[in-house]
Amino acid sequence: MSLGASNAALLVIDVLVTDDADAIYATSPEEEALVTNATALTQAARRANMPVIFLCDQHIPGIDRELALWGEHGIKGKAHPHPALEAGSGPLDFVIPKRRYSGFFQTDLDLTLRELGVRTVIAVGEDTGICVLHTLADAWNLGYDSIVVSDATRTFLVGTQEGALEHMTRCFGTRVETTSQAVASMSTIANEHR
Repeated sequence: MSLGASNAALLVIDVLVTDDADAIYATSPEEEALVTNATALTQAARRANMPVIFLCDQHIPGIDRELALWGEHGIKGKAHPHPALEAGSGPLDFVIPKRRYSGFFQTDLDLTLRELGVRTVIAVGEDTGICVLHTLADAWNLGYDSIVVSDATRTFLVGTQEGALEHMTRCFGTRVETTSQAVASMSTIANEHR
């Protein structure tokens, strides 16, 4: 898998804050570590002129199926990308709302990636075993290569981080990297464009 600014995009999956009480998105030390690493990656991707796509839960109360399983979370109009990520500040930033686990299901993510010429997606966010996993499953089914950043993702609802990462590597050929590895790759791309 070859990584370049012209063929890769960073997917920031459900790194959110909410305007009111939320069953899932709450501040914790683990969440803050994820946000710190995701912020470093969004900044590195922008320096490399790489698209940064924020996939954000925007559930509709009373009808979205996830709410029956997980409680009210990521409610439309009340959930927003974490401010530290500065979503929308880059020339290739996109915010795509989603109502299911996968960022591809019934959204324009695939169309956006194809129009940008993306062949490899780099995933960060949460929950590793749910929304990140389902997004990368659909990415694989649609022909994309994938990288997941292990210390910029976290599992806290179902299964283990190690199990989710193993599933991705074995079932989708996903490459696992750390934040420092991914930032280094993006820095190389940025330097090539100077």
